[in-house]
Amino acid sequence: MRFYKLLTLGLATVLVTSCSETNYKFKLNTTKKTTLGEKAAIKFEQLKGEQIDSVQLYVNAKRVNKNETSVTINTTDFGVGKHAVTAIAFYPNKSKKLNNSIEVLAQQAPEVYSYKIVNTFPHDKGAYTQGLEYKNGYLYETTGRRGQSSLRKVDVKTGEVLQKVDLDKKYFGEGMTIFNNQIYWLTWKARKGFIYDFESFKQLGSFEYNNSNEGWGLTHNDAELIKTDGTNKVWFLDPTTKKEKRAIQVYTNKYAIGNLNEIELINGKIYANKWQQNSIVIINPETGVVEGVADLSGLRDIVAKGQNLEPQDEVLNGIAYDAENNRLFVTGKHWGKLFEIQLIKQ
Repeated sequence: MRFYKLLTLGLATVLVTSCSETNYKFKLNTTKKTTLGEKAAIKFEQLKGEQIDSVQLYVNAKRVNKNETSVTINTTDFGVGKHAVTAIAFYPNKSKKLNNSIEVLAQQAPEVYSYKIVNTFPHDKGAYTQGLEYKNGYLYETTGRRGQSSLRKVDVKTGEVLQKVDLDKKYFGEGMTIFNNQIYWLTWKARKGFIYDFESFKQLGSFEYNNSNEGWGLTHNDAELIKTDGTNKVWFLDPTTKKEKRAIQVYTNKYAIGNLNEIELINGKIYANKWQQNSIVIINPETGVVEGVADLSGLRDIVAKGQNLEPQDEVLNGIAYDAENNRLFVTGKHWGKLFEIQLIKQ
C-alpha cells in the first residue's frame, strides 16, 4: 500500500540565474513547491547592467504581470501540476528569456477505497481490452494490438460478442467512448482516432491529435471528449473539431500520477486505470486532484488462478458504468472475467 501513503510537502524556493551578455545579468526566483489554494511568488531581479526597459512574466504562456517585476499568483487559477514560469527582459535592441517552474500539489491525501464483488460474468480471454463503456443494456469494448484491434458490442451476462468490426492491421487500437450516437476510437502511436456510427459500426471519419503524441483512454462529459495519453495529463477535446483544447495535470498531495489509461466519467469524477498498477484513481476534472484511490489487485489474483497472465501486461484495464442502475464494471487485458463491483470508502 506504499502507493497510497502520501505525505504533505511544504514550500521551497528555487533560483535560476541567467548568463547574459557582459553588461547584464538577471535571476528569476519562484516558489518551487506549494499546495493548491496557496499563493506562489514569482520575482525577477536584475543583478547587473543599466536599467532595462521592461519585463514580462508568464505562467504556462499566460501573462501574469503588467509593469511590476514580482507578482503573487493564486494557484487555484492554474490547478495542480508543474507549471512553466517564464520571464522576458527587454533592453536596448535585445531581450533575454529566463525559465523556471512552480509545482502545485493537492492539499490532502486521497481517500482510500476497498471493493466488494457484486457479480462475476464471463469475458473473452482473447480481448486485449483497451476501452469499455455501457449503453442501453450492452457493453461496448475496444481491443488493442496490431492485427488484433477490434470494436465490439458485448452481452454483459454471457460475454458473447454480438457485433464486431476490425481496425486496419497497421493501427494499434486504444480507448473508446460513445458520444452523440457516434463511437470515437483512439489509436496508440498514430496520433489518429476514428469515428463510427453507433448502430451499424460503419466508419464515418477520422481525426488527429494536435497536442498529445499518444492515445490511451477516452470518455466524455456533456460537452467534451476527455482523453488520456499515458502521462499524468488529461485532455479535453472539442467534439466538433476534435482539437485538444486544454489539459489538466493529475496529482496527489505528494506527486504526479502518470500512466493514466482507460477512463470513465462517473457522477462528475474521472475514474482512471493506472497502467500496471491494477488500481483506479478518482480525479477531480476541474483541478486534477486525485480524490480517491482503489487497489483492485485482488481481482487480477482471482483471474490469474484460472489463467496464465503475463505479469506486466495483462492487467486491469476497462471501466464501464451503468448510471441507471448504479452498476460499476471492470475487467482487464485477456481476462476471462468481467466484475461488477462496489467501491467502499475506508
